[in-house]
Amino acid sequence: MKVNVQSVNFNVDQKLVVFIQEKLDKLEQFYDKIIFADVFLKVQHTSEKENKITEVLLSIPGDELMVKKNTKTFEEGIDECERALQRQLIKKKEKINAHSNKKIA
Repeated sequence: MKVNVQSVNFNVDQKLVVFIQEKLDKLEQFYDKIIFADVFLKVQHTSEKENKITEVLLSIPGDELMVKKNTKTFEEGIDECERALQRQLIKKKEKINAHSNKKIA
């Protein structure tokens, strides 16, 4: 899957890009028709510790899934986004399978 990583007002480390790619590649186990993922990394300038914003837009045929998380680190944000997208993809696949089973019956 193609993963585009965009960071706002800072340069993203290559290790983080590799981490993001590996995490999001795992999503293909749950839904094999993923087209691409856009990842947006932002740092909010606040006094709060959870100032890292991670957004993931996942493009699948006929739909897009979006997840946004505020965390202390981008790695933590990617972990949370990956889990949320995993749940959404499983629901999507179950819905498609239930719909296709109705057509057969």
